[in-house]
This record gives sequence, structure tokens and C-alpha cells, in this order.
Amino acid sequence: MSNYTKVSTANDPRTELHDLLGLTGAEISVNHLPAGAGVPFVHSHKANEEIYIILSGKGTAVIDGDTVELAAGDFVRIAPEGKRQFTAAADSELSYVCIQVKAGSLEAYTAEDAIIEQ
Repeated sequence: MSNYTKVSTANDPRTELHDLLGLTGAEISVNHLPAGAGVPFVHSHKANEEIYIILSGKGTAVIDGDTVELAAGDFVRIAPEGKRQFTAAADSELSYVCIQVKAGSLEAYTAEDAIIEQ
């Protein structure tokens, strides 16, 4: 059994990596909205926070009624209860990665969680 899984994604509107990678602690999706398109629903979560990484293009996220401008290189964290909806700008596509994890579950990270091999 291998200790890693590798997949490649196409430029599909949405690719969820949970099943493709066999993820056990997070959900990751890769999303592409054409110019002027938006996610057709507002949503929040029961327990999971989301981290959005804007890869290219520009657009907006409406979060709890606030309009947040988005552009390549932006990172946005939204608490589980935050109501959110994403839209690409009229003149630009919007591509982003969304990482969903249980809020408050991180116990150690980076060097604290590393086992350094000699």
C-alpha cells in the first residue's frame, strides 16, 4: 500500500478531491466560474470552516451580507456559520481552491507535527 495518492484535474467547473485522493481530514475542491457566472446558492456549514485560495481571475464573495472583492493571490477564511456565495466578475473568470476542515480541530502543525528523519 502506498503512502500517497496523486491525481490531475481538468478545467471542469468543479472537482471534489475527497474521494479521488482518499482524504480523511479535509475536503478540497477546485472550482472554475466563467465570467459573470456565480455559485447558484448561498450556504454555510454546521462544523466546517472553509479556506478559499484564489488562483486566477477576479470576482466577489458575499459573506454575511458583506461584499468581498477577490483577485488572484487572495486567501479568505470563512467560519462555519458564515453565509457565503461566490460570483466571477462580468469581465473575468474566477478560479479557486476551497479547503474545508472541521473548525477547531488543528492540534499541531508545521514543525510541531513533523517527524524529522535523520
